[in-house]
Order: sequence, then C-alpha cells, then structure tokens
Amino acid sequence: MRPLLSISLGLILAVSLLPTATADEPLHLFDGKTFTGWEGDTEKTWRIVDGAIVGGSLDTVVPRNEFLCTTRTFHSFELKVKFKLEGDPKTANAGIQFRTARIPRHHEVIGYQADMGQQYWGALYDESRRKRVLAEPDQEKIRQIVKLGEWNEYKIRCKGNHIQLWINGTQTVDYTEMDSAIPLAGVIGLQIHGGGKSRVSYRDITLAELAGGES
Repeated sequence: MRPLLSISLGLILAVSLLPTATADEPLHLFDGKTFTGWEGDTEKTWRIVDGAIVGGSLDTVVPRNEFLCTTRTFHSFELKVKFKLEGDPKTANAGIQFRTARIPRHHEVIGYQADMGQQYWGALYDESRRKRVLAEPDQEKIRQIVKLGEWNEYKIRCKGNHIQLWINGTQTVDYTEMDSAIPLAGVIGLQIHGGGKSRVSYRDITLAELAGGES
C-alpha cells in the first residue's frame, strides 16, 4: 500500500502538468466535418462542403430565413467567422446571430445579427425583436472593404452591453445597448436569408470567452 502523502503529491504533480484553459482561450465551434454542437435544418438547408457550413442555393429561391444555431449559449466573447456570400448583390443576404434565442415552434430566431449583403454590410440588426438596424457604417467605405463573392471575415466582440463589429479588420459598428431588458447571453446562429437565389458559406468559427461583463 502506497503512503497517503506520496499519493497526494503524485496527484498534485499530475494536475499541475495538465494544460490550463484561460477565459479567452479560443473555442473551435465548428470541427469542419460534422454538425456537432449545432442544431437546425440539416436535411434541406444546411450542409458541409469542403470544410465549410453551406446554406442556400444559387439555382432555386431560398424559401424562408433559416438558422443553424449552437446548442450552447455565450455571454461575453470575441467571435471570428470567415464567410462567403454568393448570388445577386441586389438580393443576396445572410448574417451571423449572437445573443440570440430560438422562437418556440418557429423557424425564426430573436436577437442581434451581424448583417451581410445588399445595403446591410457591416450593420447591427435586431432580428425579430425591434426589427431594425441598430447601428451601421458608411456603405461607401464598406464597399471598398468587402470582397463580393469571396471569403471575408467578421469579428464580433460583446462585453457587457458593449457590442463591436469588424469586417476584414475594419470596424463597422461600436454600439452600446441602453435597454437593460435585452438579454446579454444567447446562442450563436448562422443565417441564410429567404427570398432570393443565394448561397452562404461559413468556416473557421472560433470564439474566445471574455472574463467579466463590464465594458
């Protein structure tokens, strides 16, 4: 029988050698192969192609808004997503939901959206709640930044009631939510907008959780 002291020291040493996870250590929300950690219409709308989550079609009109959402909720974080939106620039639209919730027995969600497409590039939209743009950049400036039909990157930073958006490294929104009734936590969601022939792809989805809730 081993002495209790030696066993305790062994356990302490083993724990000290384990890798430590910090509050802002990036999480890979998509493994590039499966929908593990996500839920949505994976039979008709969403599929995985060449390591990316793809929704919509360039051949047929997307019948309605559809969302693929994480099964886990998040509060304060920095989210990075690479995306590619294809289709007629006049109708193609998609977005990245955050601090969002599913509407029960409905295909829609409610919460913030980092918008993309049409005249909404880089804007912060409130999906199914206030149903309006909360903050938006100068679209002339954005048109010089966005690579239409190619891969771009969104960065979304939420800490407390402070929300910031970037596209391809250029900040598009710096917004402070003044309504204390708006939830500060929710799921992450990927959207394909209905009403047009468009296709959106998402990949390299990483999230770093931020400590604290104050701005």
